[in-house]
Amino acid sequence: MAERVRPAPSSCDCFVALPPATAAQAVIFGKNSDRPREEVQEVVCLPAAAYAGGAKLKCTYIEIEQAARTHAVILSRPAWLWGAEMGANEHGVCIGNEGVWTKEPLGEGEALLGMDLVRLGLERGRSAHEALQAITALLERYGQGGSCKEEPTPFVYHNTFLLADRQEAWVLETAGRYWAAQRVREGTRNLSNQLSIGTEITAEHVGLRPHAQSQGWWDGDGEFDFAEVFSLAHQPVRMEAAKARYRAGKELLQQHAGRITAETIMGILRDKASGICVDSEGFRTTGSMVSVLPQDPARPCVHFFTATPDPSRSVFKPFVFVASVTPVPQAMSPGFGDEDPVRKVPRFQRRVDRRHQLYRAHQAALQLLETDQEQGQTLQQTMRELERQGLEAMKDVLAGRIPLNPEELADLFLDCVETEIKCYK
Repeated sequence: MAERVRPAPSSCDCFVALPPATAAQAVIFGKNSDRPREEVQEVVCLPAAAYAGGAKLKCTYIEIEQAARTHAVILSRPAWLWGAEMGANEHGVCIGNEGVWTKEPLGEGEALLGMDLVRLGLERGRSAHEALQAITALLERYGQGGSCKEEPTPFVYHNTFLLADRQEAWVLETAGRYWAAQRVREGTRNLSNQLSIGTEITAEHVGLRPHAQSQGWWDGDGEFDFAEVFSLAHQPVRMEAAKARYRAGKELLQQHAGRITAETIMGILRDKASGICVDSEGFRTTGSMVSVLPQDPARPCVHFFTATPDPSRSVFKPFVFVASVTPVPQAMSPGFGDEDPVRKVPRFQRRVDRRHQLYRAHQAALQLLETDQEQGQTLQQTMRELERQGLEAMKDVLAGRIPLNPEELADLFLDCVETEIKCYK
């Protein structure tokens, strides 16, 4: 009998660890964004803003009502769209999303992408729970839909989300406009492209159970198990592949329980044996994020981003919110205005070069790593040393061993990006 080929991973993994699973009194969040192999992911920081009543907001595909005020955010996002795969806001809220397929049919029309909802939750939520409420209200009103790839052939899915702040985390899982949420107050939790909320439902769409009954998916007797009721009987190949990643991620978190740090989560995101770090023909990990959210409100939250593909060969660079953050154009993709193929209908009829400066430099570095073993090893050591220095500096900041300097923190991510680019030359 021919050996069965294990399907290549083709989406994301999210992780959160809370005390007592963490080494310090902090919540640690992490995500790998696994996307089409050639897609460029940028990191952008957007300030807080106020808007007049009745203002409108254009998301990736549709226009919605703008909030009266939005929070400052840092986003790691596919450069062609409005939303984000993952990010954080100035109040220490972090969110990441995952694609899922359920019994609920995929809508044919354009609506909000799951990535739009990530950004909207960050812009509108001062806590993980408040962000969850913003996302579910928007989901119920506008729905989710539209292609999630920058290609003429649509690629559509529904979404799950992991939300975290300094005190707790929430898992939000959706099927169309319906949803269920679970609060996580301690320990660890991970997501990998499948419904995972069973009977432990903390909050839900008011029509969730009646809808399941009307479709004949649940008879109304006994406990209601969201994942069991809404999961497909025959999962797509990519979701079957996700089951092994989910188990591996859960086991890796449990192995380090009680001593999980930012470095622990970075190590998990770099794990290729489990498939968590994706490097396949069609998909790869195009961006990664790790955040440390101290439970002491006097300590700053620290967010690390790669802004480049493959975390096993990338540098996690720290970012801290201060009153005025210096823009980092080297990690931002060029804009194409009204000529952008995502704005023209029919969409995605041509490709544009969205590579930013850091991405281009990193591409050259990857080529060196693959073609010159000796120089590649030296470069890899340099990259790890840059990351180590950033981690050690942030440990001192978090521990209060060095005073917070807003001017230095404003340039922190920019300085790290510029240093990384120099090391590639």
